[in-house]
Amino acid sequence: MIKAKKKSKGSASLSTITACFELKRDAYYKHKDRAEKRLRREQQIIQIVRKRRRSLPREGVRKLERSLKDEFARANLKIGRDTLFNILRKHNMLTLRKKYSSRTTNSLHRFHKYKNIIKDIEVNRPNQVWVSDITYIRTVKGFCYLALITDMHSRKIVGYDLSDSLELKGCVRALNKALYQAKDIERLIHHSDRGIQYCSNVYTQILKRNKIDISMTEENHCYENAMAERVNGILKDEFYLDQTFTDVAHAKRATKNAINLYNEIRLHLSLDYNTPNMVYKLTA
Repeated sequence: MIKAKKKSKGSASLSTITACFELKRDAYYKHKDRAEKRLRREQQIIQIVRKRRRSLPREGVRKLERSLKDEFARANLKIGRDTLFNILRKHNMLTLRKKYSSRTTNSLHRFHKYKNIIKDIEVNRPNQVWVSDITYIRTVKGFCYLALITDMHSRKIVGYDLSDSLELKGCVRALNKALYQAKDIERLIHHSDRGIQYCSNVYTQILKRNKIDISMTEENHCYENAMAERVNGILKDEFYLDQTFTDVAHAKRATKNAINLYNEIRLHLSLDYNTPNMVYKLTA
């Protein structure tokens, strides 16, 4: 004779559990179905965000909402900023900003220092003001230095150079790259801090030969050259240029990739969610 299988000690049927809470079985299954749909929706959203972040690993919620709007629509996902924020927070996918402090400016030198002539200027076109700055990049063997030139109107990085020295040559190469790609530099102003590289006779003579007006910070260069500082921070915060590279060649490859993504793919709130390349080409 086969004995009936006994229930596990301490277990209870679904009917018993729902009865204890004065619920119906249908309500339980509806709740379970909603939870499963919510989970599948979250997984869809996370998958789409991860795909986007392969190119822009530290893109924030506001830009993700805008850049993925069409993709969410194709997947029949209606999602607002708050919902996206909550889902990314739940899955530990929010981005964190870092603060950097380094000194790449030596303003104690014999060269002439120019006045700040962009203080009250209204920038409304490309190649009206270029801002320049130098930031450090770490390698296993020490620091290398990234010289950047950014168009103030479009936020596009128009010239750059990475070298293992703070000497003048890197800044000159960045400037020459910017000049080579520019179509029209009439009435252009070059703005920088008072570092020896930018005040040197070699650098200022290139600007003068090209009839470019010279502007420099006068007091607190962090505020007077805020856009250049901001671009430095974006490249490190969002494109992993804050990591330690194996050597200069490795850092150069990463820098080239980061600047291409910054110019061509990253959306800017200040550009009405356009990329620097789009704004530079449309208005140049």
